[in-house]
Amino acid sequence: MLPRLLLIPILLLLAACQTVQVERDYDASRDFAGYRSWSWQEPALQYRPDDPRVKSDLTEQRIREAVSQQLDQRGLRPAPAGSVADLKVQVWLIVEPRQDQVSTHYSTGYWGGAWGGYWGGPIQTETRTVDYKVATLQVDLFDGKDGKLVWRGSAEQVMRRSPPTPAEREAAIRETVGQVLSQYPPQ
Repeated sequence: MLPRLLLIPILLLLAACQTVQVERDYDASRDFAGYRSWSWQEPALQYRPDDPRVKSDLTEQRIREAVSQQLDQRGLRPAPAGSVADLKVQVWLIVEPRQDQVSTHYSTGYWGGAWGGYWGGPIQTETRTVDYKVATLQVDLFDGKDGKLVWRGSAEQVMRRSPPTPAEREAAIRETVGQVLSQYPPQ
């Protein structure tokens, strides 16, 4: 009975971990139909923390390719060299530790009462702390003329403990960037 009771909160926690939370914000006064070209606002990719386990040329290359592909699908083209782009793009990759408290309630069994029969025993509660990391990929679009933020999209997801293969990393980045930029342009 005890293993079954422990399984329920673990399954609920795992189910919650599989969802990607996508959010967006934008300047409603802007005419997004007027944005046709884009370029990177250097540094194009910012990391928090500046940790070599997260920050790599390979990660940056994958994110740049995924963002470029998604912007192209939305009708935005790279600005010609020497010209001012309609939009400047900057991406943040933020990895932060988080904790959750998981409590499991269970009964220690049954015992006889004063009137005979069986009564439920005392209920025990076990609370554990679960440490995990959450990765946030944030895409910021700035107006090329005035430099103000006009659109921001982000996706937050719990990171897996075991490092994925390079192919899985690339697929995860493409999927996440696709989910973030699926909200652009605002409707």
